[in-house]
Amino acid sequence: MIYQVQFLHEFKIRGILETVMKIAPTVSIIIPSRRERYLQQTIDDIIAKAEGSTEVIVVLDGYWPDPPLTNYKNLVVIHQGTIYENKGMRQCINAGMEIAKGKYVMKSDGHCLFDQGFDVKLIADCEDNWVVIPRRYRLDPENWKIAPVKRPPIDYQFLTYPYIRTHDPACGLHGDEWRERYFRRKDILIDDNMSTQGSLYFTTRDWWFKMIHPMNVELYGSFIQEAQEICNNTWLGGGRVVVNKKTWYAHWHKGKNGKNYGFSNARYAFHQAERNRGRRNCIDYWINNKFPKRVHDFEWLIEKFWPVPTWPKNWKKQLIIDKKKEDAK
Repeated sequence: MIYQVQFLHEFKIRGILETVMKIAPTVSIIIPSRRERYLQQTIDDIIAKAEGSTEVIVVLDGYWPDPPLTNYKNLVVIHQGTIYENKGMRQCINAGMEIAKGKYVMKSDGHCLFDQGFDVKLIADCEDNWVVIPRRYRLDPENWKIAPVKRPPIDYQFLTYPYIRTHDPACGLHGDEWRERYFRRKDILIDDNMSTQGSLYFTTRDWWFKMIHPMNVELYGSFIQEAQEICNNTWLGGGRVVVNKKTWYAHWHKGKNGKNYGFSNARYAFHQAERNRGRRNCIDYWINNKFPKRVHDFEWLIEKFWPVPTWPKNWKKQLIIDKKKEDAK
């Protein structure tokens, strides 16, 4: 099924889908896509590896795949935007979640390989207010297998101190690999995780709509700080973020030269400006406890995982000093 929409508030297709698809799936898998090289392989892998009832919702952001995607009976395709006015990742995720009918929802990047039965394994260890992230490996996309690297898989990530380098849009409250925690807690199969990278997460549909939906485009912009929005909303909203080491996925790390989004020059400049604005807004929003649904303040999260790499012991005072330095330039 293919739907073309121009604006999120315009499409009213929930009723259409409920009529067409008589049996609701257990898991809805949303894939936001912008010129994804391995989108078809990702969809094929989900279809082959899922052991329960699933639907795959692909949201195409301003492009059409060539060749067209395989028309699986449980595949729904939404198309929105143009190359000159694409909607961005957050609005793609919002659009997919709006029509998702599963009890559970999962967001995945369009360049991922999956464990056999990943869906039923994630369901088995997911409480109503949890966000679950499987163990993550690196993907060798050309051979479609886990990349043969010596580094361990990624189970844990932490929120970095936001002013490691002022005025750097690559810095902020980002998730970074917490390898020391991996070795220290390697025998705990379901464990608390401070943050994540954002390429895949799994939760209940009810929790998504209670605590996260819609993803905040106005605050963060269209692309960045996705994982921080998901994890911080959950932790500070009274939920739990966990890593599930009983299952896994492999993700293609594109790097700086592999994204190939095909933006027009104007849209690229727009997204770069949004990136820096979103970084600054994210720091202000969480540090100053502006999340209206919170049951914990931000300090609670830092204390729960203390000591946190990159955070100084006097982090409250240092934040004030470093923010003044950044604002002065």
